[in-house]
Amino acid sequence: MTRYFSLMLIKSYTSCHSSIEKNKQVRFWIMSIFISISISFFLPTYSIAAPDEDSIEHWVEGFKPSTLSSDNVRKELNWFRDVSKPFRGKTIKSVAEDIKTHYWERDVLSKAFYDITGIRVEHEIIGEGAVVEALLEQMSTGKNIYDVYVNDADMVGTHLRMHGVVNLTEYMKFEGKKYTNPTLDLSDFMNLEFGQDYDGTQLQLPDQQFANLYWFRHDWFVRSDIKKLFRQYTEKKYGNDNAYDLGVPINWAAYEDIAEFFTSTPIDGKKVYGHMDYGKKSPSLGWRFTDSWLSIAGVGDRGLPNGIPVDEWGIRVKNRVPVGSSVSRGGATNGPAAVYALTKYIEWMDKYAPPETKQWRWVDAGPQAARGDIAQHIFQYTTWLSHDDFTRPGSPMLDEKGKPVWRVAPTPHGRYWEEGMKVGYQDAGSWTIPKNIKGQKRAAAWLWAQFCVSKSVALKKFLVGGTPIRKSTIHSDYVQKRKADWGGMIDFYASPEESRWTDTGLNVPHYPVLSRIWWPFLDKAIKGDLSPQHAMDEIAKEQDRQMAKMQMIKYSPKLNVKQERSVWLKKEGSPKAERKRNIPRTMPYDALIKRWNR
Repeated sequence: MTRYFSLMLIKSYTSCHSSIEKNKQVRFWIMSIFISISISFFLPTYSIAAPDEDSIEHWVEGFKPSTLSSDNVRKELNWFRDVSKPFRGKTIKSVAEDIKTHYWERDVLSKAFYDITGIRVEHEIIGEGAVVEALLEQMSTGKNIYDVYVNDADMVGTHLRMHGVVNLTEYMKFEGKKYTNPTLDLSDFMNLEFGQDYDGTQLQLPDQQFANLYWFRHDWFVRSDIKKLFRQYTEKKYGNDNAYDLGVPINWAAYEDIAEFFTSTPIDGKKVYGHMDYGKKSPSLGWRFTDSWLSIAGVGDRGLPNGIPVDEWGIRVKNRVPVGSSVSRGGATNGPAAVYALTKYIEWMDKYAPPETKQWRWVDAGPQAARGDIAQHIFQYTTWLSHDDFTRPGSPMLDEKGKPVWRVAPTPHGRYWEEGMKVGYQDAGSWTIPKNIKGQKRAAAWLWAQFCVSKSVALKKFLVGGTPIRKSTIHSDYVQKRKADWGGMIDFYASPEESRWTDTGLNVPHYPVLSRIWWPFLDKAIKGDLSPQHAMDEIAKEQDRQMAKMQMIKYSPKLNVKQERSVWLKKEGSPKAERKRNIPRTMPYDALIKRWNR
């Protein structure tokens, strides 16, 4: 039909050419149509081909090893192929922070998704701070920037108060039911609650997660000559009756002693450091503290996941409403425990860490423990343990059999920590769909999110990035048989103790606004321009000022009236009055790991 129309147009153009020769506009219009349709005469008509069986079979093989059998992988991929028919040829845009897991999603999973569904994904990788700012702008202005985000569940308190993201519980039940994978299996996700509001409604779906754990050179800690030297060190420092052995530190007092020992003791004739950290002025400097550093010190109250009524940011909440950060309002952001946390952070970095640590951001510091001269790290994000520096042949992090010389263990806690509090932090990057993404775009984005967390791909994704999200991955025969390759990380994730490591909770009313406050003041404290007390006072004061201005759809902050600090410090719980240094305690690694395996 197109060819017939083209021939007729040519004939018409020729016959009328003389009569319209003087009318250049009409002649130009006819020539344009003639050229356009003539081109189509010679070129094949383009359409999006339906994914074929070869594409499915290619990825059945490509996603091995998987926790699913090949038949079940095939069934799951066929479901994605069939349900996506209305969206073939469409393009969606997603965004995630710059870690290995997300690069693999961009480079491998987006290609697989296109091969299987015909939906093209532009999966952009940017800094975590930029992800937060883009999502905030989209929720605040309605501007379409991305169709779906991998956004930390740390923002769930913001999402529930702003009503700016899709309620996934409702979507899966109603509008998106047709597009919800029948084998999604929410019960198989670890820490699904991180993306839920106070009532258990799912606002975000986990895509990847990693914990903060204590990391140490196990090969050094078990060497008899080093153990002997450490015993002599503690005898000299505390006397024979109070001396103790080298082992995994239970508290910050022991961590501090071990840091001092290794920094002052050459190992095999080489200078080593007893601590590692980062301190460059950047948004990640703020995360260093809001990622539960204060809770590990003991700032908040007992209660999981985040302390009741005072959480790890030092924010007091009453009936789900934030009522203050400052001690004078019943908060703990500038209390003795928080000041202690900042004091030790600066002191340890100055005394026991490599000098260049103050020039590092989170992304710079992540793999630095692998360089070979670091004895321990109290705050190691486990995502970096899959970095090439830890795993490449010839790395100082591998023994002659290719097994790690390092181990991870429970996080040592500060002097204000009490039994019943959270122990550490977990980061849960989670799929989050802005409310202004609707209709087919929303459905296609939801399919892409589910594809990236499907059982077909979850194990392979963990092997690449070290960021598990499914229980079936951790408990699979493949992983359990090789758990020694992860230096205790698998034991951690398989343990009931894992629930004591949580993300930023629901009490933080506006994560993007409040998180911006921290790093400029922390930077001034690191440089010596502010004392730790003054820095935390300013952070608490600014958090209260910002919360007082917030007008949110739900559970908007309403600050307590100020009182004397002493009124709150005399009360039970957080904020807590000043305490003396703990007696240092350590424990053999094998004894500690039994706690995770019980």
